[in-house]
Amino acid sequence: MLVLGGNEVALRKIRRLLAAGAVIDLVADTLHPEIAELDDGNRLRWLGATISNDQLPGHALIVIAQADAFTRDRMRAWGERQGVPVNVVDRLAESSAIVPAVVDRSPLMIAIGSGGQAPELARMIRSRIERLLPPSIGRLAAMAGSLAGRIRHRIPDLARRRRFLDWVFNGSPADEIAAGREQASQKLIEQALERDDWSGPGRVSLVGAGPGEPELLTLRALSRLQAADVIVHDGLVDARILDYARRDAELFDVAKRPGTGGVGQGGIHAILLEHARAGARVVRLKGGDPMVFGRGGEELAFLRAHGIDYEVVPGVTAASACAAYAGLPLTQRGMAQSVRLVTAHCARSIDRLDWAALAADHQTLAFYMSVGQLEHIETKLIKQGRSPQTPIALVENGTRPDQRVVVGKLQDLATLARCHGISSPAMLFIGEVAVLARELGWYGDALLSGVDHTDRAVAAAG
Repeated sequence: MLVLGGNEVALRKIRRLLAAGAVIDLVADTLHPEIAELDDGNRLRWLGATISNDQLPGHALIVIAQADAFTRDRMRAWGERQGVPVNVVDRLAESSAIVPAVVDRSPLMIAIGSGGQAPELARMIRSRIERLLPPSIGRLAAMAGSLAGRIRHRIPDLARRRRFLDWVFNGSPADEIAAGREQASQKLIEQALERDDWSGPGRVSLVGAGPGEPELLTLRALSRLQAADVIVHDGLVDARILDYARRDAELFDVAKRPGTGGVGQGGIHAILLEHARAGARVVRLKGGDPMVFGRGGEELAFLRAHGIDYEVVPGVTAASACAAYAGLPLTQRGMAQSVRLVTAHCARSIDRLDWAALAADHQTLAFYMSVGQLEHIETKLIKQGRSPQTPIALVENGTRPDQRVVVGKLQDLATLARCHGISSPAMLFIGEVAVLARELGWYGDALLSGVDHTDRAVAAAG
């Protein structure tokens, strides 16, 4: 390969060519410091500021990153006569070849081109694809390639072979590779070939769906959703997130809704066990993080007791997400040195809380599932010495398009919620940091705040 130019643009091209295994001759007046470090006289050789005609033959590609018009015309003319492609960076009309953006998961390579019309867009799409493809996919592809002959011999039928490869790339072998266990992955593939059976045991992934906004899903959560055969989800999971599931995936809504009872924890355990034992890839999808007030520990204990393989994919928990979208930091110098995550789902759980400790200053209280207990929380904290003037913030439907934020004082907590019709799901924040939502809030409509005497009377009467 021949590269003209020693600037930063040339550096990017050289790095990509070297990564692809190219041997490069470089022509430039001066070299970018990082190019100089790459010059080893072997795979990268600096010829100097000019190149003679007798040095041109032998190059399969010419990349012009920096050169004057005369040199560009000379290189293009030589390339046209010799049938050698020439890429003039950012000059589509002068190029006989373009260099696409590349996603490298060797041996898997994906090229994204825009015909030279929108290279920045190609790079953006490359970044999105890179986020979707785990780094381990290349190692898995290489392993499958090394076993290709055996796979074709053992499974001559094309349709069955496709199903087998789907299992390799989406099932247990892929999970083992992602966990850094390449030998275990290869052993699974070899055993499946030997038995001519790759159904194997199922697996359960406890996946955090985050607070609602689909873009707050982790990459691993998205990967597990798209590969799942069965998805067991809670009611707080946003419907837009379920749209990421395969069209043939089986969905179980196990929400506990007022008046309907829903599916109890024992029923959820039974669903997980049945489908995992049948060899399915099961996703137990929970709002927020599965290990924060999500009974994730109970489900893990059940799965372990029944010999079911499992993993946990953390999610963005509601406390941090709702606080961030309301513009209030959970900790702030001079305001709060600690955070307490508290659940206030029902009277039975709320009466067990250490209210004296919760009433201490210089901490932020983040209450989950508290809408039905706001008056109780207000009364208990003030009784234990927390100032009635302590700032509070209620974040309803945090991170979603219909998010609302109500700010005020602890003494007005229950009244504020009634006046503004706050309903679940909502997070309650109590502490000095809550006041910052007034000036740092950035998402959604204007803040709701304030209770006058008329409001207070109407709310009390209602």
